[in-house]
Amino acid sequence: MDALTFGTPILLRHLTFSEARKLPIVEINLKKALEDMEYTMDQFIDFCILCGCDYTLAIRGIGPKSAYKLIKEHKNIETVLENINREKYKINMEAFLFKEARALFKNPDVADVGADAIKWIDPDEEGVVKFLCHEKGFEESRVRKAVQRLKKAKGKGSQKRLESFFGPVTVTKRKKPVQKKKTTKKKKTKK
Repeated sequence: MDALTFGTPILLRHLTFSEARKLPIVEINLKKALEDMEYTMDQFIDFCILCGCDYTLAIRGIGPKSAYKLIKEHKNIETVLENINREKYKINMEAFLFKEARALFKNPDVADVGADAIKWIDPDEEGVVKFLCHEKGFEESRVRKAVQRLKKAKGKGSQKRLESFFGPVTVTKRKKPVQKKKTTKKKKTKK
C-alpha cells in the first residue's frame, strides 16, 4: 500500500492471488481516493504515517479511523501532536520520526532506469557456483541445475505483457451508496 503514498496513480491489489482464494482484483485510483477523502496529497502522506508505516514507529492506539479524524481536524501531524491527548496516546517523540518518513515519501531515492539498458545475458555459472557453493555452502549439483534452468529459460523468448492475460479494460462509474429512508412507526391508538 505504500505505493499510493509514494504517488502511484493506480494500485492493483490481489493481482497475484490464486483462483482458490476467490478475491477479486481491486483497483485503487489515487486521485479518486484523495477526492473521496477530501485530502491533499500532503494530508494523505501524514494520514499514512499516523496509520503506521515502515519508516517510523506508530503511535500506539491510533489506527486508520483515528488517523483519518485527526488529519481531517488538524490538517497535519505537527498540529495533531500539539493537540493530542498525551495521557491516552503515549508518544516516544525520539522514535516517532515522522518528518524523516514524510521526506522519504515526498522525495524517494529513485534510479533512472531509462539510462541503463538491461540486457539478459548467460549467467556466469562459475561465478555463481563460487559464490553460492564455496562462500555460502550451497550444494553444487543443485546450483548447477538451477543455472541450467536459467539458461534454458533465456532461450524461450520474451515474457508476455500483462494485458494479454485480461482482455479489454472496461471502465465503470462507481455508484453512490443508497441511503436508507427513515421510516416512522405509526402508534397504535385504542378505539
